[in-house]
Amino acid sequence: MVMSYYCSLKRKKMKNPVENNHSDPVSEFILLGFPCSWEIQILLFSFFFAIYGLTLTGNLCIISAVLWDDHLHSPMYILLANFSFLEIWYVTSTVPNMLANLLSETSTISFYGCFLQFYFFFSMGTTETFFLSAMAFDRYLAICRPLHYPTVMTVQRCIRIGAGCWVSGFSCFLLPVYLISQLPFCGPNTIDHFLCDPGPLMKLSCVPAPATETICAIYNSVLIFSTFLFITSSYTLVIRAVLRVPSAEGRHKAFSTCGSHLAVVSLFYGSIMVMYVSPTAGNPTGIQKIVTLFYSVMTPFFNPLIYSLRNKEMKKALRKLFRSMRFGQRQPLKN
Repeated sequence: MVMSYYCSLKRKKMKNPVENNHSDPVSEFILLGFPCSWEIQILLFSFFFAIYGLTLTGNLCIISAVLWDDHLHSPMYILLANFSFLEIWYVTSTVPNMLANLLSETSTISFYGCFLQFYFFFSMGTTETFFLSAMAFDRYLAICRPLHYPTVMTVQRCIRIGAGCWVSGFSCFLLPVYLISQLPFCGPNTIDHFLCDPGPLMKLSCVPAPATETICAIYNSVLIFSTFLFITSSYTLVIRAVLRVPSAEGRHKAFSTCGSHLAVVSLFYGSIMVMYVSPTAGNPTGIQKIVTLFYSVMTPFFNPLIYSLRNKEMKKALRKLFRSMRFGQRQPLKN
């Protein structure tokens, strides 16, 4: 009885702001999240908490293995360590707040907090597209231009590429965030989502904003398709080169390395294209939440599994790392 009252109170409090005076400017938003029974809320909290913990652990293991094992101090693994570091913050930008909302009576977020989450979440998503492009370019050079690879992709140049991915990713989304934040919000403040997503945010604007919506749609499409075409073009050339390798063992090794990258690219781009290439398509709210959960929570969880299970060098480095931690060794893993 107490739990049923709690859930009904939560739903009631979430609906009240919709009935507020529409002339008052919005100072906070309510993230509706997953309105359901208390038992389901606890089940969702337990599931996402476990996924979040495993995601942090998996990506931290990859970062630690790259830092500790001298054999992994190469451009490919430096980019992978950056990618894992990015994934940690990518999932942290949304999941802790989602977990807190699952246990709270009213899932409120301030106006500025909402746009900060919007900015950091999508900036890191944009940075991920650049890192996936850089990793594809690295594999292209290593397989298609092996003689030039050591001179072209040096560690210093790899670090500069990584820094460029971070700076570009956090610069690109300033325009969409600015445009949407300038819209007037004076009516309902309930976002039927578990994060501050641009689509539901624009629907809450007091006036129609077709220009902003069109600019954001074009912006997202150019960003997504340009990086996706660059990645697919790189891997097309890689596959052509691999197929010409006379040794079956050589082909298997090359496909194993590239297969991990392609799996991550497929998971990430497949879901974001559904969501953001055509934001005016009017996807059902339930579908939006599921797809967003997939690329924001599940993909960062799968990435360390994909890279560690399909990469022999990474598995070897992780075994050394766990063995050194077990016996209390803290020296770099050189052997």
